[in-house]
Amino acid sequence: MLFVVLGVLLVALKLAEIGPPALWSWWGVLSPFAAAVVWWMWADMSGHTKRRAMDKMEEKKIERRRKSLSALGLDYRAFDKQKKAAEKFKEQRRREVDKVESKRDEQRKKHRDSIMHSRLDSGVSSQFADSTQQPDNKR
Repeated sequence: MLFVVLGVLLVALKLAEIGPPALWSWWGVLSPFAAAVVWWMWADMSGHTKRRAMDKMEEKKIERRRKSLSALGLDYRAFDKQKKAAEKFKEQRRREVDKVESKRDEQRKKHRDSIMHSRLDSGVSSQFADSTQQPDNKR
């Protein structure tokens, strides 16, 4: 927005022939508009615009909660403490779940490896071998 305001100001000074912009070429006077376009492209591609919009929406949501709580006669600071405690509990619970899951993964890997290593070699005959093959001692 700053680039657009600066561009409009420079164009107005150029057309009114006031100050140094009156002597500048039109490329120099219109360059803030090009800078604004580049800025907007970067802001959209990097997600800067969306993050700012999401932050504003989050602030509005928090403010609405605080107003609602104060209208009910409740202290919003107590609500914030409860929210932080709930988040702390969720984080602790997530760590516990991750710990249990890692143990389960280790157990699964151990079982899988024991099954994979206990398979018979292809050279050893078994009762499940192809019926066309005869054991060495019966030939």
